Amino acid sequence: MNKSSSQADVSRRHFIKSSSLLAAGAVVAPYVITTHAAADDPIRVGLIGCGGRGSGAIRDAKKSSPNVTLVALADVFEDRVKGCRDGLNKEGHDIAEEKCFSGFDAYQKLLAIPDINYVILATPPGFRPVHFPAAIAAGKHVFMEKPVAVDGPGIRAIIKAGEEAAQKGLGVVAGTQRRHQKDYIETIKRLQDGALGEIQCLRAYWNQGAIWNNPWKEGVSDMDNELHNWYHYVWLCGDHICEQHVHNIDVCNWVMNSHPTKAYGMGGRQYLKGRGQIYDHFAVEFEYSGGVRMFSQCRQIPECQDNVSEAVVGVKGTSDPGSSIQIKGGEEWHAPGGGANPYVQEHTDNIAAIRAGKPLNEARQVAESTLTAIMGRESAYSGQIVEWETALNSKLTYGPSTYEFGPRPPVEVAMPGKHKFA
Repeated sequence: MNKSSSQADVSRRHFIKSSSLLAAGAVVAPYVITTHAAADDPIRVGLIGCGGRGSGAIRDAKKSSPNVTLVALADVFEDRVKGCRDGLNKEGHDIAEEKCFSGFDAYQKLLAIPDINYVILATPPGFRPVHFPAAIAAGKHVFMEKPVAVDGPGIRAIIKAGEEAAQKGLGVVAGTQRRHQKDYIETIKRLQDGALGEIQCLRAYWNQGAIWNNPWKEGVSDMDNELHNWYHYVWLCGDHICEQHVHNIDVCNWVMNSHPTKAYGMGGRQYLKGRGQIYDHFAVEFEYSGGVRMFSQCRQIPECQDNVSEAVVGVKGTSDPGSSIQIKGGEEWHAPGGGANPYVQEHTDNIAAIRAGKPLNEARQVAESTLTAIMGRESAYSGQIVEWETALNSKLTYGPSTYEFGPRPPVEVAMPGKHKFA
């Protein structure tokens, strides 16, 4: 069964930064909510990444809790910052012009503002491994969009920063909003309590029509073009098995309370033409410890059957983990309706936990789900079985060594049998 069409909305953010500037940023002691703060203790937000998902996330945060104020904006593109500021100020925000930053070092300027205590990271995922550690180093609570990296080195940076966040008592919630959705929570609790008995296999799907694809512009740099069409470059997006399908993969990991140990996949670029390097379809078999398999599909090709869902098969029956459990012999259980918009609820939960002095920390779980997707992608790219430890400890990195406007080397589409992963 397909989930809400809003979950297929992949408008995203157009912010970038320079990793070479990381050490220089975020050194000012911040205003931080500590333990047992008042229920309406002020949340002062900095938004890094002013695209559609970023502006949507600040609206969700504002709806989620009392006394939430947007203080500052950052994005590499000045016009993106201005458009976001103008739109949000018309909705009742009051963002000062001097707290709007653009350029490759914009995120550092935002993180240096002491009053900010809650940061939304809504840039392309390839840059999360720089922004997230910088935010934690600055002592900020974080909401970060998924996925959180595009390669093994990035995943390791997220896990390390997540551990540092725990030591500092900082809240970290990720944009895997199903983890904050009432029907998923109640159904998966029953599955983990044994409603289906031993789990035998799982299925995960994100099959949809074609993704947006911006035309290449003449007269601007390669970097500018790739940033404006970030979804089509692995170093920015991680491919759509990471960017979108991570939601379904995360649900399966949640059901199993674990991550797969290996992946064997295939995929290709059949519909997509022209510039870019992502595949338009993947099919991957993941194996968990003990031999349980998760069968995964994701596709972005028009005029095909759409399916965004998950399924669980156990010895006692089957389940749609977002809504129902069917026991052999006819017994059925359906999750009660209701519950808040999960895009809002994830901020409600994050802020409430911060104010209670019991911060949430979702860094490792979202990192592991992202790495699961990376493992599947690299298996499809290479045509080889990829194991968890290989993916986690891989030295292969997709991002450039420096970030600046100018030429970019031609990209290659991964060819199974020739692409090497280590």
